Amino acid sequence: MSTLVEEISRRRTFAIISHPDAGKTTLTEKFLLYGGAIAQAGVVKGKKNSRSATSDWMEIEKQRGISVTSSVMQFQYGGFCINILDTPGHQDFSEDTYRTLMAADSAVMVIDGAKGVEPQTRKLFKVCAMRHIPIFTFINKMDRETQDPFDLLDEVERELGIETYAMNWPIGCGKDFKGVYDRENSELLFFSGASGKAKADKLSVDLYDSQVAELLDSEQKHRQLIDDVELLSAGREMDIEAVRSGTLSPVFFGSALTNFGIEPFLEAFLKLTPPPLSRTADCGLVDAFSPDFSAFVFKIQANMNKAHRDRLASCGSAPASSREIRSTTTCRVAERCAFPSPSS
Repeated sequence: MSTLVEEISRRRTFAIISHPDAGKTTLTEKFLLYGGAIAQAGVVKGKKNSRSATSDWMEIEKQRGISVTSSVMQFQYGGFCINILDTPGHQDFSEDTYRTLMAADSAVMVIDGAKGVEPQTRKLFKVCAMRHIPIFTFINKMDRETQDPFDLLDEVERELGIETYAMNWPIGCGKDFKGVYDRENSELLFFSGASGKAKADKLSVDLYDSQVAELLDSEQKHRQLIDDVELLSAGREMDIEAVRSGTLSPVFFGSALTNFGIEPFLEAFLKLTPPPLSRTADCGLVDAFSPDFSAFVFKIQANMNKAHRDRLASCGSAPASSREIRSTTTCRVAERCAFPSPSS
């Protein structure tokens, strides 16, 4: 029993949600890169001979540069077994997203740093909030000109009705975006790299180190960064229980395109996000740690991809060794319990 508990405890199953074009699938691709599941990151839109994103396996997804169907990918990182549920952002395919969110134990909400909270983000957030699952915010595209970070935090709280806690803080934006300040470890993380297809190089520096001004090419920028960090310390404190109950969202800044800030986000997120959660069915509460539980099956696909077997069941929280299992062995609990449909 202890072996089973340990195996389930190290699993992390989460969905990535966003408005279309906020960078959701690109972020998924970079998680796979840092997890060692792929050697080179692909792109959502690119030249004809460019490598496509791993999660966009359908031809229409490769051609249009959007996610049409949910994809489940699994990899190992830092002792965790991670299941990523990449969901469609476009409202025309939202039913698939709602179904997928039922299997998630937490959600990563990706927000475009320039556009802020967008319509589809609000809808998907409400679905997550109804289930009281932890919601982590990743403010993306810091490599472009964005809104003021404080304004972005205020917008998330005002538009979505959830409190925020900045886990890190961006070092500039646009062409001046150089990395993030890690609040937990009290250090600046400067990133560099010629291409977002490979992991970014990282340099750790103390916030008050004199060389920071040289790295920023400005004493004034260094002073502004110190002032921002000190202002953050005057805000609310981190509360893990509030995060687990879905009333507080840890916020991270970064760029999925350049990989700046991806590694510290992934490491911090895995420590904070919960292991598999229990599910409510018509037979009562189904404990994810029960020896009678195999998996939570949220979708069955058939004849959609020649690379797949004839019929596959996509699973969320599961101690099974694979993210996808044959539908004939889906879930022992499913033989006698019925889980509510996404629309109920």
